[in-house]
Amino acid sequence: MAASDEVFVGSIDQGTTSSRFLIFNKSGEPVAVHQEEFTQIYPNPGWHEHDPEEIVKSVENCIEGALKIFEKDGHSKDSIKAIGITDQRETTVVWDKTTGDALYNAIVWTDTRTAALARELKARPGSDKLLNICGLPISTYPSVTKLLWLLRNKENVRKVYEAGNLAFGTIDSWLIYKLNGGPEKNVFVSDPTNASRTMFMDIRTLKYNDEMLDFFSYEYDLRKVNMPEIVRSSELKAFGQLASGSLKGFPITGCLGDQSAALVGQKGFEPGSAKNTYGTGCFLLYNVGEKPVISTHGLLATVAYDFDGKPVYALEGSIAVAGSGVKFLMHNLGFSHASHKITELAETVPDNGGLVFVTAFSGLFAPYWIDDAHGTMFGITHHTERGHIARATLEAVCFQTKAILDAMEKDSGHKLTELKVDGGMSNSELCMQTQADLVSIPIVRPQMRETTALGAAIAAGFAVGVWKSFDELKEVNTKGETVFEPKMEVKTSKKMFAKWERAVMMSKGWLAEEAEEEGDTEGAKEINEGLEKERAEMEKVDSKLG
Repeated sequence: MAASDEVFVGSIDQGTTSSRFLIFNKSGEPVAVHQEEFTQIYPNPGWHEHDPEEIVKSVENCIEGALKIFEKDGHSKDSIKAIGITDQRETTVVWDKTTGDALYNAIVWTDTRTAALARELKARPGSDKLLNICGLPISTYPSVTKLLWLLRNKENVRKVYEAGNLAFGTIDSWLIYKLNGGPEKNVFVSDPTNASRTMFMDIRTLKYNDEMLDFFSYEYDLRKVNMPEIVRSSELKAFGQLASGSLKGFPITGCLGDQSAALVGQKGFEPGSAKNTYGTGCFLLYNVGEKPVISTHGLLATVAYDFDGKPVYALEGSIAVAGSGVKFLMHNLGFSHASHKITELAETVPDNGGLVFVTAFSGLFAPYWIDDAHGTMFGITHHTERGHIARATLEAVCFQTKAILDAMEKDSGHKLTELKVDGGMSNSELCMQTQADLVSIPIVRPQMRETTALGAAIAAGFAVGVWKSFDELKEVNTKGETVFEPKMEVKTSKKMFAKWERAVMMSKGWLAEEAEEEGDTEGAKEINEGLEKERAEMEKVDSKLG
């Protein structure tokens, strides 16, 4: 193919700590990329916010930066046929639809300020019916608790709500709205992979559900909140076009939440395929086909993608802390200035030295769903070195992945034969070998690990005919795979995992006193009752450790 005949697809990858713009060729190879980090705001313990306007600016800067590289290499911007978007999912933005101005910082998916509110919602009649409708349990994780907190606590948000002008969206909706020019064009949409993370959408119909809206409208009528229209993940017109910059007029034709995008980028199109993304958090998605599976073992039911009106579903296990645990060692404890140095530090010791680190900085997500856990280290002795702490931090992600895989096996009735991986932490050979040892199946890592951005490019490319079928993608990103085979005896890995499970149980209940001080007697009672149950469970685990 002559250079003039080449076609490309742009991909906006808006993550938790940075934004990027990548330009892919038809073979799925990135030919240009620009990345920009943005401010992480932590106003109080457990709170995590972003400046919504800074996010938009960072994306615009990344588009311009990547385009300069692209054109410098002799390519024409006219060969970019479409743009896809992938984004951090549950992170919540509210704005005034008349002005297009954000009313508060974006509340990030990791934020735990809504722990008491989540307990309050769980105690309400009918809360046990919600999981079957939307696929998510009530926790601090979905967008709904963040929206309710804003309505309760921010007077400016309430005023705009009362005037009927409050717009609510996840990052995809906010970005699409702003990149299209804001209120003038008013392109206000979301795709099912993002909308399914709000707790407002029926996972089967892909429409907002009256029963969900009724349940959460006990203080504020959420039907008065303007919510984005839910459209397919791959659409020729619905997402609009860029309103400014060097790519003004270029169409946005694809949108996927980041973890669904990674599954698509890993070409997980067949039921039974799975991927694990080791990013800020860690997210394991397992394709279950065209019917959702509602988990009975602590996992989430989510939409994998909807390209042609026939949605494909996944089981998901979400881990709140993965790469952010490495950053904690770097920034908070001063272990290093580079993330790869943490792996090098971990390699200075042969094992964890008996140390277990439950990295519950935002409570624990799947399959545990413990909002009242705090980060806790067990097994510290005079023998403990920084290398042991580094190793235990990497192992914490691997242990939680093992717990999720066990739950997926129970929910699906099938055992995985391999696990595809991507994300920053997958660069660590030690981490991936540890993962293979703990789950006792091969770990497959692609050479090109920009799979999340590639997934968004694929969604956009399908809409404009760059790719026309899944078959065309079979050879995309297959060269140079690395396979990590299990090397540890199963007996040893089981013993390590049993010790982890004991540590998880011991990390619970740290918020009971805080709940009592805040007047949340029901929450404190629930925490203390849970602790009583766990004491019995700990005795069982102790017997396993023998």
